[in-house]
Amino acid sequence: MPLPLECDLVSYGNNIVAQVSPRMKETVEWYIGKFPVEHCFESPNVIALNEKLAQFEYKVCFMAEYFLPDINELKELSCDYEIRVLHPEEFEQYYTAAWGNALCKSRKHLDKLAVGAFDDDKLIGLAGCSADCETMYQIGVDVLPEYRKKGVASAITSRIALEILKRGKVPFYCAAWSNIKSVRNAIRSGFRPAWVELTARSSEFVDKMNK
Repeated sequence: MPLPLECDLVSYGNNIVAQVSPRMKETVEWYIGKFPVEHCFESPNVIALNEKLAQFEYKVCFMAEYFLPDINELKELSCDYEIRVLHPEEFEQYYTAAWGNALCKSRKHLDKLAVGAFDDDKLIGLAGCSADCETMYQIGVDVLPEYRKKGVASAITSRIALEILKRGKVPFYCAAWSNIKSVRNAIRSGFRPAWVELTARSSEFVDKMNK
């Protein structure tokens, strides 16, 4: 995502941290001053922000919940398949649509580690992590449809979280509020809600995503 962001709101529960461009400062101040913190990240209030952003040719784009591990709950979970730790030199063959949440082809340099679940030598689930900042690695997970609901996602998610901690980094997990399956995986794997984020992007960018 290009930086700096023109409009990005983050809440850890009691307040809002806003990153805005000078031209949007007054609009965002109006918005976060008008509604309670928790309502600034949900409809119908977010519609009011979207309407105000139209003057800048911007729209609300990404809205998600982020999770951090509960050290008292995080533990390695198992499944019926072999689990392997993979390193960047082993990733190349997996930069495909099937593993688009775990690995990102457009920014390979950020992909630091992965954990795969294998049925014999067939990769059936992959959890990858990207170095989104110096100290924190974001986890992304994919499981082939025919292998879901078998404990694969939580097994690879919990394992990669532990591997990240071993390397002195903090693992974090992101899910859209509507992605109940992903949220359940986060909770089952030992993660707990930590913050929410709303990001606006140009109308051109949003419209292109919706085509």
